[in-house]
Amino acid sequence: MTRYWRFAFFALACAFGFASIISPCSAADYPNRPVRWMIGFTAGGPVDTVARIMSQWLSDRFGQQFVVENRTGSGGNIAAAAGISSPPDGYTLIFVAPNNAISASLYKKLPYDFIRDTEPVASIMQLTNMLVVANDVPVKTVQEFIDYCKANPGKISYASSGNGTSVHMSAELFKAMTKCDMLHVPYRGSAAAIPDIISNKVQLIFDNLPTALEQVRGGTLRGLGVTSPKRWPSVPDIPTIAETVPGFESVGFYGISVPKGTPPEIIATLNKAVGDALKDPKLVARLAEVGGIPKPMTPAEFGKLVKDETEKWRKVVEFAGVSVD
Repeated sequence: MTRYWRFAFFALACAFGFASIISPCSAADYPNRPVRWMIGFTAGGPVDTVARIMSQWLSDRFGQQFVVENRTGSGGNIAAAAGISSPPDGYTLIFVAPNNAISASLYKKLPYDFIRDTEPVASIMQLTNMLVVANDVPVKTVQEFIDYCKANPGKISYASSGNGTSVHMSAELFKAMTKCDMLHVPYRGSAAAIPDIISNKVQLIFDNLPTALEQVRGGTLRGLGVTSPKRWPSVPDIPTIAETVPGFESVGFYGISVPKGTPPEIIATLNKAVGDALKDPKLVARLAEVGGIPKPMTPAEFGKLVKDETEKWRKVVEFAGVSVD
């Protein structure tokens, strides 16, 4: 080996050795610049609100900005695809919600596999939906609504915040379990649908609790039931749909994932931070304001939840016979 090549080999070996030494330090210094958080829903909605509450807490914790980016469209798939295609360096987070589990079977041509292409980081909270109807719909209970649907087949339409959202699939699950004939009318976010429901152009929506409750308390819509298996703590006076339709359940879960290959040290750092946030009384109180129940988990526990929910909604999609593409 010539003197030149011995030197080159030595320099290359030193470079790799140095890189291995500084790599853990880089993870330990995380984050040292702003972090993007990809959200698949419109600004001002429940998902966006939760993300902004948590992003502010994380910004204060780390001294770096956690910036929410709303990438709407395709039931949250545009945001997920943007996150998955980003470098796995911890500087792009993906907001995880039921749509990510639902899309795996509802959409037939996704450019990614969410479970395969992401790493679970942390669970944030759970949230129920609520069945609300226009005041002009002559019903006051879930059973009365089922009877009304069956007496008016094909004349009832329901709104959603987009294809593949929990708002959409809660209604599809209800249709499948009750044999109600209802037409789906998707909107770009539930806020856009509310005026049409109030005016009875569309008769109902299975909306996220915060938005639905605001309308119910304001008297503009009528609440019939929540989609959780048990009555929700913040609205114990509202019955569950399961009290009328045994086995009905649709509870939203919210959390964080990152692109596959993100260093485990960064995942551990983020998981600990979210866990600490969910022990902060002020943050927990803010989540309660939007109807959420904190649900801290390890990365492995959250990953199992996403897998279980993906399988659950696959069965619902197949049973209901719905698809998008």
